[in-house]
Amino acid sequence: MEKNLTSGSVFRNIVYFSLPYLLSYFLQTLYGMADLFIIGQFNGVDSITAVSVGSQVMHMLTVMIVGLAMGSTVTIGKAVGARHSEHASAAVGNTITLFMGVSAVFTVLLLALVKPVVSLMSTPAEAVAGTVTYLTICFMGIPFITAYNIISSVFRGLGDSKSPMYFIGAACVANIFLDYLFIGVFHLGAAGAALGTTLSQTISVVLALTVILRQQTGIRLKRQHFQPQSKTMGQILKIGIPVALQDGFIQIAFIVITVIANRRGLNDAAAVGIVEKIIGVVFLVPSTMLSTVSALSAQNIGAGKHDRAALTLRYAVWIAAGYGLLISFATQFTAAAEVGLFTEDAAVILLGEQYLQGYIWDCMFAGIHFSFSGYFCAYGRSGISFLHNFLSIVCVRIPGAFLASKYYADTLFPMGLAAPGGSLLSVLICAAAFFWMRIQISKSRNI
Repeated sequence: MEKNLTSGSVFRNIVYFSLPYLLSYFLQTLYGMADLFIIGQFNGVDSITAVSVGSQVMHMLTVMIVGLAMGSTVTIGKAVGARHSEHASAAVGNTITLFMGVSAVFTVLLLALVKPVVSLMSTPAEAVAGTVTYLTICFMGIPFITAYNIISSVFRGLGDSKSPMYFIGAACVANIFLDYLFIGVFHLGAAGAALGTTLSQTISVVLALTVILRQQTGIRLKRQHFQPQSKTMGQILKIGIPVALQDGFIQIAFIVITVIANRRGLNDAAAVGIVEKIIGVVFLVPSTMLSTVSALSAQNIGAGKHDRAALTLRYAVWIAAGYGLLISFATQFTAAAEVGLFTEDAAVILLGEQYLQGYIWDCMFAGIHFSFSGYFCAYGRSGISFLHNFLSIVCVRIPGAFLASKYYADTLFPMGLAAPGGSLLSVLICAAAFFWMRIQISKSRNI
């Protein structure tokens, strides 16, 4: 259901929009963690590594689709804020057309390249077969992954963050049940994890389509809205492509670090894979702030309320930074127990504890630059987000992880510190870009 977020308390609007979004992210992360947790209960380190490596590839693909969909969320949000229902309908129709083509290309291309992808990941030999099987099944489900994210981007652009929460909730419950069925009962290993993921995503999409057909969204779609319109499609791509590339580069950095860990051995690979899942949980608030700022700011910008957009950013930065500091400090004492939830292997637990204790500080710095990125995207300046993330990756994250791995062969703690180091650089660039933008906005008002 369409909801206007351009009036009333800014903080209340943030809470109203972000809490369902936060729960959605939590459910989506739980959805992803279920595979790793359940397979760890029934299989060995080789299967854990196969699912870890495979799910990281799928996560990269998913976040790139979500990044591209950010263009749709912002475009729809601006139209809603400006009360242009025809523009909103055109944005929704063009989004569906665009993503149908994207999903078809991705499915065919990745199925053809599954073995090279596994090889590129430097997957340990013991886990190669399981990883190939896992990815082959998941690649077949790309159309459903894409469909879910299309639906979610449309609802969030309309100011509705609750409906996507229900859809992913249904998928999460189904995934846990199917994982236990395929992995625990039928002993299908990595293949069972992939089947559970793909089938549960299908259930989520079917539920979402059912709700759309029965619910009044305020959008009336006609045949002409599905025909590519250069202005509408151009705006979606102008915002979405830099975000998708940015998210892609971030995931490439994660994959490069995974490759570095894989080359250190099976225990290091398993430890890094487990920590990445834990990081996915603690990053829920930063990720929520990014999406919340982009959606709320887009509506306010569409309504010409630039000060409310800036205030939204300010609240988000304080929420994300405070949360990150608290979590980072607490994790120094709980890291071993958190890693121990996924495995009983003492060597993996020790390595995972070291990596997590360094990595966790990224939660604070990333939360800040995530919020800024949402603000930049709302203004159609997602190129700034791409720039600071690119510089962070090539200047700090990857070289930092490589050097740490080379000179500290007995511990993963220095490798973990590469991530917060890169995010700190991003924060500095974002702050400079924000003040420059505020000056430009002020000048445009005085003209």
